[in-house]
Amino acid sequence: MRPPEHVTRAIRAQPGPVCAYVYDTAALRERAAAVRAALPPGATLLYAVKANGHPAVVRALAAACDGLEVASGGELELAVAAGARRIVLGGPAKTDAELAAAVAAGAQVNVESAHELRRLDRAARAAGTVVPAAVRVNRAQAAPAGSHAMTGTPTPFGVDERDLDRLLAVPLTSVRITGFHLHAVSNNLDAAAHARFVADALDWSVATAARHGIDLRLVNAGGGLGVDYLGDATIDLAALRAGLAALIVPAGVDLIVEPGRILAADAGWYAAEVLDLKRTHGRWFAVLRGGTHHFRLPAAWGYSHPFTVLPVEAWPYDWPRPQVRDVAVDAVGELCTPRDVLARDQPVARLRVGDVLVFARAGAYGWDISHHDFLRHPPPRFVVL
Repeated sequence: MRPPEHVTRAIRAQPGPVCAYVYDTAALRERAAAVRAALPPGATLLYAVKANGHPAVVRALAAACDGLEVASGGELELAVAAGARRIVLGGPAKTDAELAAAVAAGAQVNVESAHELRRLDRAARAAGTVVPAAVRVNRAQAAPAGSHAMTGTPTPFGVDERDLDRLLAVPLTSVRITGFHLHAVSNNLDAAAHARFVADALDWSVATAARHGIDLRLVNAGGGLGVDYLGDATIDLAALRAGLAALIVPAGVDLIVEPGRILAADAGWYAAEVLDLKRTHGRWFAVLRGGTHHFRLPAAWGYSHPFTVLPVEAWPYDWPRPQVRDVAVDAVGELCTPRDVLARDQPVARLRVGDVLVFARAGAYGWDISHHDFLRHPPPRFVVL
């Protein structure tokens, strides 16, 4: 996908050698509005900060959504600083300090085990308050198809559905269980399947709460709304809306969704200048100022991320400019490892040293999951539009 003109201008304005992330806050707001329109009236939309924790991105989505979902004390601090109206803390490895900070911030906690529930109860008791909490459950049934399954399989996430009875029997003085967190999948592109999952999560929660005498106040269906990194497909939000149209949310129950990727991916671009072109053993390589230490997702998932070529006419040297025409190239980074690869066998009509490769859909799980300090290269610039 070619970047829009205002993004291209921002990339061209960067000093060379170009290495930058560009984030478009208008695109963040537009996507948040589109996702909200696909949800049942009154549903709560939270942004999962793990997808992109840049403060400007977090501020924009804190305002565009109903609140933020965080998975660490650091993200909790970001959410508080962003003025989030509502904060939910998840994650399987919460420390005592993080639980205490969540209580102090008024965040709702998704508890992951009986031990964690007891520790949250102690933190709330120490603060002299009673806090609501949801139980994250690893249900027995399989999740919809996606890049990562969180439930229906052994994972460190949530309470095994078969052990839920024991957790709900834990004596509590300062925690009130108000619902369930049922996040099941990442990057699902099947809108009809996702709508069925949300409906089933709601039905299961209503039945389970009635069986255990819980006053059900919330059902958190998590995220998982996907984008296709090999093309321009996104989960069909119109189909999702149609699939959820008949959903009846009981009075007094808050249906929560907390996507990250779909909100941020298309609002970010990663741009890296070609420093060299070389051919070894019959294969062409475009060597970039940048790489997987900035944008790790292609290497982590084992795919080739598409790019577009942004031609740059300036050439500062007094020798002929290296270039290739009508060949396939591997886009590789500046690290001393053969695994520093962003794309393989990508055809180019013309590519020159000094041109810039622009990788779309880099706004989620790009910089945030990358190993920034390996080799200690300078970080990219961050441009916020």
